[in-house]
Amino acid sequence: MAEQKTKPTGVSVESFLNQVANAQERADAFTVLAMMKDVTGMEPRMWGPSIVGFGEYHYKYASGHEGDCCLIGFSPRKGQMSLYITPGFEKFKTYLKKLGKHKTGKVCLYIKKLADVDLAVLREMIEVGFSMAQQPELQNQRAAPVKKPRRKKKST
Repeated sequence: MAEQKTKPTGVSVESFLNQVANAQERADAFTVLAMMKDVTGMEPRMWGPSIVGFGEYHYKYASGHEGDCCLIGFSPRKGQMSLYITPGFEKFKTYLKKLGKHKTGKVCLYIKKLADVDLAVLREMIEVGFSMAQQPELQNQRAAPVKKPRRKKKST
């Protein structure tokens, strides 16, 4: 089995965030850092080269793939911040409607700048997501492979 790439490192979170080139993106990253520290009561650490994470859990999928991951985290990517705060957005529909300008992936929330979103709603999402992330029954659902329905063969 391949070695897991996203694992805790000894790199300083503050040093990493201070290297974010864009001043607004850097300021937004420090705002999210403070918010997540306050919500979790934990100290952050780097996961891989670019994810700031809080807490840790071990997952194992039905496929046998297993590893460790942060409970919640974020990454100040160029042009947008990626927030990893939930195993999925199904239970977050009400929050997402109130949040402001954003995009979502399977488990990622993408925000270009914090000025585009309601910070109180974002904080509430982080609180709920952190609470969910601590529930063992939800941890193995995070990014678990989705089975695509089989296409029926066309008869010729």
